Amino acid sequence: MSKKQIGKRLLQILIVLIGVSFFTFGLTYLSPGDPAEIMLTECGNLPTPELLEQTRNELGLDRPFLVQYGSWVKGVLTGDMGTSYAFKVPVTEKLMKCFWPTLQMSLFALLLMILFSIPCGILSAVYQNKWPDYLIRGITFFGVSIPSFWIGLILLSIFGVQLRWVNVAGGTTDFKTMILPSVTLALSMSAKYTRQVRNAVLEELRQDYVIGARMRGIKESVILWRHVLPNAMLPIVTLLGLSLGSLLGGTAVVEIIYNWPGMGSMAIKAIACRDYPMVQAYVLMIAIMYMVINIIVDLSYTYLDPRIKEVK
Repeated sequence: MSKKQIGKRLLQILIVLIGVSFFTFGLTYLSPGDPAEIMLTECGNLPTPELLEQTRNELGLDRPFLVQYGSWVKGVLTGDMGTSYAFKVPVTEKLMKCFWPTLQMSLFALLLMILFSIPCGILSAVYQNKWPDYLIRGITFFGVSIPSFWIGLILLSIFGVQLRWVNVAGGTTDFKTMILPSVTLALSMSAKYTRQVRNAVLEELRQDYVIGARMRGIKESVILWRHVLPNAMLPIVTLLGLSLGSLLGGTAVVEIIYNWPGMGSMAIKAIACRDYPMVQAYVLMIAIMYMVINIIVDLSYTYLDPRIKEVK
């Protein structure tokens, strides 16, 4: 990227982050419920009006909206996102603690999905309208129709309750515990990606350069692996980047089923407890990750396809 393009992209990121942060802060400010009251009633005691007022003052909840937002932005810029109401620890510390388990599970799920979807999608395209194609399309049809939480409950029932290969209680982040939630996420994505790979490969197989290569007597395997697949992978790379962002920010259901201590389950608890600092930091972090992943995907295009030239 040129300096002008980098500057333009950074400006876009800054505008998006300001919009996301302001919108999120505004929604939490207008949401019903009093965080101070929720904090004080966690122990089962009814707080007095004086104690509620004192707690609101300590948390800064009695200040005007713009003053609260400005104070929060200043804290974010200095690395201080406040203290979590629900977890009683600094927000940044809790986010980092929950981020790595979610990242590990997401990357492992993405790897499993790639190992399944790409070979099946290629096989389905190569044998179009033959029994392997019909079989794979039938499997993907059921895969798209089945929700991830149902897959998670079935796998947990079989391998946790019946076979007792994994601990049903969860709560740990070791590799053995990570297998089932990763497989659940991978199965949910594999059906969609297998169809995408099949369509991308079929579209490339219809191109004129493939017909010309066949007329010159080039082997089908050479055409497929050296010419068709590199061109077919461009749209798939975009989807993979978006899926990684979705996994990092949208694994709450699977994490709750397997009691996986990641960002999804943390966000659910924060929302239930009106933990405004945690919710705001979580949304901001997901927005940053999405934009970083999009930039990486854009940069990867020039390496995957040398024909793509940067606009000067």
